[in-house]
Amino acid sequence: MALQAPEGTKDLLPDEAAFWAHFKATAANVCGRYGYAPIETPLFEQTELFVRGIGEATDVVSKEMFTAISGQNLATLLGGGTVKAKSRLSLRPEGTAGVVRAVVQHDLVPQGAAPAKLMYAGPMFRAERPQKGRQRQFNQVGIECLGAEEPSVDAEGIIMLMRFFAAIGIPAETTRLLVNSMGCDACRPTYREAVRAYMAAHADELCDECNRRAEINPLRAFDCKNPGCAAVMEGAPKIADHLCDECREHYETVKAYLDGAGLAYVEDSTLVRGLDYYTRTVFEVQVTEGMGSQNAIGGGGRYDKLAEEVGGRPTPGFGWALGYERCVLALQAAGHAFAPAARCDVFVACVDDSVRRTAFSLVQACRDAGLAVEMDHQHRSLKGQFKLADKLGAARVAVLGPDEVAAGQVKVRNMRTHAERSVDLAAMLALLARFGGEPVGGAAATASVEEVFGDGDPTVEG
Repeated sequence: MALQAPEGTKDLLPDEAAFWAHFKATAANVCGRYGYAPIETPLFEQTELFVRGIGEATDVVSKEMFTAISGQNLATLLGGGTVKAKSRLSLRPEGTAGVVRAVVQHDLVPQGAAPAKLMYAGPMFRAERPQKGRQRQFNQVGIECLGAEEPSVDAEGIIMLMRFFAAIGIPAETTRLLVNSMGCDACRPTYREAVRAYMAAHADELCDECNRRAEINPLRAFDCKNPGCAAVMEGAPKIADHLCDECREHYETVKAYLDGAGLAYVEDSTLVRGLDYYTRTVFEVQVTEGMGSQNAIGGGGRYDKLAEEVGGRPTPGFGWALGYERCVLALQAAGHAFAPAARCDVFVACVDDSVRRTAFSLVQACRDAGLAVEMDHQHRSLKGQFKLADKLGAARVAVLGPDEVAAGQVKVRNMRTHAERSVDLAAMLALLARFGGEPVGGAAATASVEEVFGDGDPTVEG
């Protein structure tokens, strides 16, 4: 049996790969208008980064990380030895920790400098149970803003994400924005103890995992997927009742900015997100139609202590990430489909092999001028070449045969109207050269199908 892609992974075939490129380009365009520049970080980092940054009690760190081990280190471990902390590597389960590490390492936010606004896009890895919209290798787009703690940064980031969803085609009426505040180091400990006490009083109603979480980080119990635990935690103390004055003011200001932008939202006191580094603002975007219970497509929040956790100076931060695969499900639920990846402006057909060299030269000239052009490479009949051209979606078919070449002509068929005309080959090549110039480089402008092959062009005869 032929080998298959590993469980929890999928191939992005040409049509979807082209859409993923469009998806990233759209994100870069939208985020660029808000001042965000691209950054690329390694696919793997020291395991300690995620333990310190994300939180040891999170499912992501405790259950889902893939560990990367070199051959030598694997031999050492199998032999009962130990390896240095620097040699303990894990594939990135999310993007924020790596970006913050890069900001700290390269001092991208010197004291007193403007905030660093960064965006990333690429694969992440989590060893979780594969299901629809949830894979072990998945793609994320995310942003991070390091160096500003003003609530305007939070509101701006949330608005930017909602603008992206609209730009990519997810209907606004099918989305729901949830917001909450996680408090800060001044007020969250009191809240955490209140939740722990509540969980202790309901220990016999909670699963073993939640009772374990109660000792490490009781807030993680809000993420439990057990329906019984979820029902119990609905009655837990609310963070809104424990916010300090500064956190309350920050939260109210974020909401005021969202109100001013006309953005509808729902306050959800149980929203804590799945990572331990969040402080103050947290939010999540869900799709309300066609995705069932696994309906979150993006979210994030503020993380004012993360830079310190990874060894940097105090640097406030805010960010979000969206799941590409989840967004695809949302788009499909809204009736969208992937457009064909391949574009073919012109197909050059050969009547017989005697004209293949001439046809080949014409194909290259068209490509150098900016046109997407194909020809047959399997010695099909002329009828077979027309079928192939139609399958490729070619707008025009340029036919070369011995008679045409002898007359210095190319017969061109419009595949939509089926109209045919003869074009002077030398004039066509001269026009293409004006756009293409040398084989590499040339003029900045590109030719159009209509200009070279279309009706009414002065270089056209027939």
